Amino acid sequence: MNAPDPLSPQHLYAVGDKPAPAPADHGSRERTRTAWTAAELMATDFPEPRWAVPGVLSEGVNLLCGPPKVGKSWMSLGLALSVAAGSRALDSVPVEGGPVLYLALEDTPRRLQHRMGKILGGQSAPPALTLATQCPPLPQGGNEAIAQWIERNPGARMVVIDVFAKMRGPSAPGASAYDADYAAVGHAKRIADHYGIAVVLVHHVRKAGSDDFLSEVSGTNGLAGAADATLVLKRSRGKADGVLHVTGRDVDEAEYALQFHSAAGAWQLLDGPATDHTVGDTRAAILRHVRANPGARPKDIAAATGLEPGLVRQTCSRMASDVQLIRNGGGYVIPGERDTEGEA
Repeated sequence: MNAPDPLSPQHLYAVGDKPAPAPADHGSRERTRTAWTAAELMATDFPEPRWAVPGVLSEGVNLLCGPPKVGKSWMSLGLALSVAAGSRALDSVPVEGGPVLYLALEDTPRRLQHRMGKILGGQSAPPALTLATQCPPLPQGGNEAIAQWIERNPGARMVVIDVFAKMRGPSAPGASAYDADYAAVGHAKRIADHYGIAVVLVHHVRKAGSDDFLSEVSGTNGLAGAADATLVLKRSRGKADGVLHVTGRDVDEAEYALQFHSAAGAWQLLDGPATDHTVGDTRAAILRHVRANPGARPKDIAAATGLEPGLVRQTCSRMASDVQLIRNGGGYVIPGERDTEGEA
């Protein structure tokens, strides 16, 4: 008799266990309060959101999007390994360790083993990471399977669904595209909210680019509208291999420059603002100097950086046109900052 497949959907349950009730039924957990008087609400102490990756992934539904082959799966698997091990996410962000469920629905066990081997680089695989290559759609038993795994793993930190399209299930008859997208994310959100856990939905972006990264998420605005946070990984120029754009209800809007190390299959967070890594060397050198010396004049920048004065004047003018710099008298400052020289 063959041994049971540990990655099959039924083995998200413990042997002999019955599926846990859907999160909407609340199971044995205390029903979440949903109404207060204004005075009661202001007098209530709420715990801070639990971060899977501080500043990047908070509890709730996190939509991680990017174009095909940009490295979303490498990133999501690397984050899952880091959180399960309690190490450093993106090679720099300390995380609190705990159980992680990774649903790799487009992969085979052999491919997962190969990818994890590259990322781990000889280190032991964290036992707190559970991987599965099959799971029913969320409205057709997937939510119960995930709930059962969370119940069996106290202190669970994160669930990753790669890719979301494999788990969203069919739309309700007659539902608009927006309502169908909103409802699809809603299945994952009930799990995230009920258990106070980060759920990461790996998804795609449209082929056409946009200045607003939120509008690039494939589908209607219902997806980003229902999610607690949206992260878009985009290819970049300059020294960075990508930029991770982040916005959300409990997450400050931010941009992170990243470098991908193909030999290790790992994304690394680069120091400093993303703009320092997504522009050419000349603009990056100017930005670094102006950030440290607000109001700096082109001749001062040239003297400090060793760049040719004419090149600095021309580049500063172009950067002002691109709103990477702002003119301040005879010098320049970074947008959002100003020259404080002479102020009390």
